[in-house]
Amino acid sequence: MSVRYPVSQPYLDEAELANVTEAVTSGWISSQGPYVARFEESFAAYNGVEHGVACSSGTTALTLALRALGIGPGDEVIVPEFTMIASAWAVTYTGATPVFVDCGDDLNIDVSLIEAKITPRTKAIMPVHVYGRRCDMDAVMELAYEYNLRVVEDSAEAHGVRPVGDIACFSLFANKIIASGEGGICLTSDARLAEQMKHLRGMAFNRDHTFLHKKIGYNFRMTNLQAAVAVAQVGKLDSILALRSEIEARYDAALRDVPGVTLMPRRDVLWMYDLLCSRREELREFLAGEGIETRVFFKPMSRQPMYLDPVWSSLKANRFAEEGLYLPTYTSLTEADQEYITSRVRKFYGC
Repeated sequence: MSVRYPVSQPYLDEAELANVTEAVTSGWISSQGPYVARFEESFAAYNGVEHGVACSSGTTALTLALRALGIGPGDEVIVPEFTMIASAWAVTYTGATPVFVDCGDDLNIDVSLIEAKITPRTKAIMPVHVYGRRCDMDAVMELAYEYNLRVVEDSAEAHGVRPVGDIACFSLFANKIIASGEGGICLTSDARLAEQMKHLRGMAFNRDHTFLHKKIGYNFRMTNLQAAVAVAQVGKLDSILALRSEIEARYDAALRDVPGVTLMPRRDVLWMYDLLCSRREELREFLAGEGIETRVFFKPMSRQPMYLDPVWSSLKANRFAEEGLYLPTYTSLTEADQEYITSRVRKFYGC
């Protein structure tokens, strides 16, 4: 059966089309076009932050943030066990070592376990706002203060969660709350960090552009076409968040009493509607037959081949990984769509 309800799809209308058309007709399709600066300024202002640095993905945003903070070989960065692997990879790309911390019941990093993992080599903490749930940033920032650490927030799944760390990094992949197809952005109120990230993303050219490069840089630039879409998306972010909050409430109401389904804690912003369920693989197969796409949870970082540690099987992150999935979650999902999806879940569990 074909997919009737994909797990995600972007929320686009005539605003994005108008901006992209303007970018194309102007001839400015590269990273030098005016929409890039407009996106950086508008998203930074929305979040109450001084500076935005647009880039090519959420992964490159994390990499730029870590590099700008001077993190490299010999350093350690605290990273959650329960996250998308890009969080850990960004640390590895710099030559530093990710040190993993298990999750709490909300899937976010368990802040009570962080302190035990801090060593003299620890330079930063990378909290991840998983599926749109804000981490306990007060506790994270207190630890950072006590141990003189930097904080890089992985906010790839949490547009609308306001940053408090040194740098916050967002993804604009097509399945995110706001999207530009591919793309990312770093937010900071530190002008020097912003300038360093801009320098690194543009191949670390010297100021007079004479092709002398004193450090390793990257081609991590966002194009004007991507930024044109992103500008339109930022303009309707509040309405997107409101619509997604309604989607979350409808799922909660329809699934709260289903035996075999465990609802997860409420989200500060809804990226994906995640839940725990018995007979998960049978449920996924049944829903696929009904035209409903699903995704399973992230696997622990310590289970990944490049970070393999036998501890993975005893982690809370692993228990969630084996029981969790998320349902179709996108802004244009209607009440009728959700009634169909939840009716199929209820049918599977006999209610």
